[in-house]
Amino acid sequence: MAGAEVRQKSSARQTAGLAQHWMPFTANRDFKAEPKIITRGEGVYFWNDAGEKLLDGVSGLFTTPAGHGRREIAEAVHRQLLELDYAPSFMRGHPKSFELAARVAELAPPGLDRIFFANSGSEAVDTAMKMCLAYHRARGEAQRTLFVSRERAYHGVNFGGVALSGMAKNRQTFSAGAPGVVHMRHTLLPESRFTRGQPDQGVALADDLERIAATFGGDSIAAVFVEPIAGSTGVLVPPKGYLDRLREICDHYGILLVFDEVICGFGRTGKAFAAQSFGVTPDLMTMAKAITNGAQPMGAIAAHRRVHDTIVDAAAAGGVEFFHGYTFSAHPAACAAALAALDIYRDEALFERAAQMSAYFLDSIFALADLPVVTDIRGYGMLAGIDLAPDRQPGQRGHEVQKRLFDAGLHLKVTGDALMLAPPFVVAGQHIDEMCDILRRTLSSYS
Repeated sequence: MAGAEVRQKSSARQTAGLAQHWMPFTANRDFKAEPKIITRGEGVYFWNDAGEKLLDGVSGLFTTPAGHGRREIAEAVHRQLLELDYAPSFMRGHPKSFELAARVAELAPPGLDRIFFANSGSEAVDTAMKMCLAYHRARGEAQRTLFVSRERAYHGVNFGGVALSGMAKNRQTFSAGAPGVVHMRHTLLPESRFTRGQPDQGVALADDLERIAATFGGDSIAAVFVEPIAGSTGVLVPPKGYLDRLREICDHYGILLVFDEVICGFGRTGKAFAAQSFGVTPDLMTMAKAITNGAQPMGAIAAHRRVHDTIVDAAAAGGVEFFHGYTFSAHPAACAAALAALDIYRDEALFERAAQMSAYFLDSIFALADLPVVTDIRGYGMLAGIDLAPDRQPGQRGHEVQKRLFDAGLHLKVTGDALMLAPPFVVAGQHIDEMCDILRRTLSSYS
């Protein structure tokens, strides 16, 4: 029986709730006409509902750099649920949350050692926005309510993140009533096409922040939010000196600089965080995804102790200093998963392995530049983006390609006509070769 026929029969058995499940960021009608079902994962592979193996080319969703099915994490979560399945984080604590905060602080850049836990990258971003507002209010500068972000930015899907977002489809329906945000230009320049690593051109784009300060007043801006590498829009690597210039302008005007490291964090750039790879320290840093190797939902915000102390010290003694939090902040099972994941990253030297594998990975991806349908390739560390020539309407070709790649045995992320690859750090050269072979065979059919 052909694989497609097996999948169709198997999907009918395994997806009794196909109509009932309203799926996120999905072309629901298209998917439900031809479901793409993943049933298990191990190492660098997924399996579909026909029992066929697929290479995971994007670590789940940038979530799983240590590979799938890590027994150490599953057992840690199991033990934790039997010992303490839930504990409130409002006026109460449990040991693993404090242990995890200390471990994350050890990995973060110096000074960013006050850790607040959330449950996703979206929650982490909204939390960081509140921290920025609370910090300025505590300093007597409550007029600082404006945020600055970038075109093509993605900062999650809560209302704060939607406002920061520079991706039109994420904003169009939901932007009414969102916080005030002004957007700088994105950093993808035509002259930087097919640049590996940081482009030489584009540092002057950071001066958009200077112009915004001149237009609205530097003392009206609370914070600038940037992804060190803009991930979900197609992997936009910052020009040389760009992040340094943003840091300089923020310092001049008293603006907080926030790095959204939800995709870059935990080794994707070859160091624990992109802030360290690029040598620029923000005032706050958001993270999620790989903090638990994707095994449990969790997000976090690393705040500089100056930001934390300013907010805390401004409150009355004995009172709540920051009126914010989530029912599942620092959930015991999520903390257990994160601690086990951090052990794996350390014991298997996976951040170092990512740095070592990067050259082979990027060599292999950039070798696809000869394909006629490929219009640009970008990459840094274990993260790469491939732009495809659009078809009749933007995004149509990317959508078709991701389905064909899945059927050919490769899972990756697509936004519009941009393909994104971020393989697990446990990949070997043969896995990268196989990914690129599937890409070449599939993309060669497009002129």
